[in-house]
Amino acid sequence: MPRVSHMTQRYGGLEGGFAESIRAFAEQAQQAMDSTFQNIVIEIGISVITMSPVGNPEVWAANVAHQAKAKRAADDYDFKVSVRNTLINLNQDNFTKAGKLRRGVKYAKPLTKTEREQNFATNGLVAGQGYVGGRFRGNWQFSIDSPATDELDRIDPSGSETIAALLSQVQALTIGQTAYIVNNLPYAIPLEYGHSTQAPAGMVRVTLANFQRIVDEAIRNNSV
Repeated sequence: MPRVSHMTQRYGGLEGGFAESIRAFAEQAQQAMDSTFQNIVIEIGISVITMSPVGNPEVWAANVAHQAKAKRAADDYDFKVSVRNTLINLNQDNFTKAGKLRRGVKYAKPLTKTEREQNFATNGLVAGQGYVGGRFRGNWQFSIDSPATDELDRIDPSGSETIAALLSQVQALTIGQTAYIVNNLPYAIPLEYGHSTQAPAGMVRVTLANFQRIVDEAIRNNSV
């Protein structure tokens, strides 16, 4: 009995230390779960933001058709120049005995790149002059427990401002809450389903296809 009493006195304090260790582990595990959840949401958000198409008038159908027509006109001009110069070469009367062009006979010159653009508007736009893309990319919004319902005026072609907002706001997210990443622009659904040649497979659908990989990586990176 005295030995048991001695051991009780000597080691009894370990129970409190063990309880503290359990509490610390639980807090660490909770923090790890929160970090895992946050990382998953961040990766999903970055994915849909960076894959979002940025409006480019150069690829709009009206402008593509206009530029194709202008290029054909410029090519036709250069073809006629080539024909004219060939006819000059075929007529020996246009040359001196030394093989030089006679005075008054000149080759026609093909268009330079600048002349094609300025004289034939091969890079011209009939729609979207002054348009700045990036509103769709800038309209991805993160929220907790209820989805955002408004539209933003943010123009963010690079997506950096939108991603920075996501990284800041997601720090408040904890396990058990519901995270929303939404885009409320009226053309979001058409863009998701192939309206843009820049993202024919959409953004959300591609991200969902990678969801398990995103989750697995987040778990590995935040394991206790």
